[in-house]
Formats: sequence, structure tokens, C-alpha cells
Amino acid sequence: MSHLPPNMLRDGAVMRDETRLFDEAQEQLCAALYPPDEPGWAVTLSTWVSSRSELRARRHWAGVQLMPNDDIEKLVQGTAARHIDPEGIAFIAIDFPAYTDGRGFSLAHLLRADYAWKGELRAVGDVLIDTVHYLARCGFNSFVLKAGHDPFKAAQALSTFSAKYERSTLR
Repeated sequence: MSHLPPNMLRDGAVMRDETRLFDEAQEQLCAALYPPDEPGWAVTLSTWVSSRSELRARRHWAGVQLMPNDDIEKLVQGTAARHIDPEGIAFIAIDFPAYTDGRGFSLAHLLRADYAWKGELRAVGDVLIDTVHYLARCGFNSFVLKAGHDPFKAAQALSTFSAKYERSTLR
């Protein structure tokens, strides 16, 4: 995979995202409840919820990928405060099935502002250069760009606007 061009921007650095999503199809294919203990895996929220204790005990932490309609309250476990325990979570990714779907912006803001998520927050799916600046303003610090979008131009897009008219969820 490393021969493919870079497609991700993380904390301003351009790199290649080689994350694999362990979803229900992978579960059936592998006949396992969660991915092997090796780097580069993300799991769905349902897999995280059903296997969080096993995933937290691993050497290689997995990312958790959220769909726009997922209930992020399920990431909270055993605390009265709405706080996500980062143990075992390499990153949280939010899928954008279409760039016009704004629910991921709201999830990102909630994760940062209400759930105290301090770790990597990654935008995946239909992520365009035109949206990177706005995604960052909502708390994303990592972006896997849609095929055909230049991550170097995306890095430039982060500083497109010098004036801000709305509040931000920047770390």
C-alpha cells in the first residue's frame, strides 16, 4: 500500500492513510469479533461497544469509526460525567457519506466540547479540500481526503481564511 500517493492530512503533516475498517463484513469474513492485534485497524461503534475490554487490552489500539447517525453516548462507559475514556482508542473517525451531510460537523463539536475528547479526530469519506478548513474549525485534526484531492492543497486550505466570524472548537 505504501506505493500509493498520500491521501491524509494529520496535524498539518501529509501522509498515507493505511487504516482498514473492521466492519460487519470483515467480521463474517474473518470469523472474529474484532480485528487482529496489529496496527492500522479501525472498528465500528457496535464492535467497540461489544468488545471494548478486549480492544483496550491490546498492544495496538484501534480507531473507532462513527457513522453520522451513531449515538456517541455509547462511547461513554461507567462515568457520571460525559467523558470518553481514551484508553484503547487510537483515534475517532467520523464518516461523511456525502460532503453535504453536516451531521459529522455536529458530532465533532459534541466530542470536543461535551465529551472532552482530546485525541485524534479524523474526517473520512466524502472529504473535499473545500471543507477541510470548516472541519478543522469543528475540532477535526486529521482528514482522509476523497480520491483525487491533493493533501498538499488541503494543508493550504487550512489557512484559507484569516478572519473568523463564528466560534470554534479548536484544541
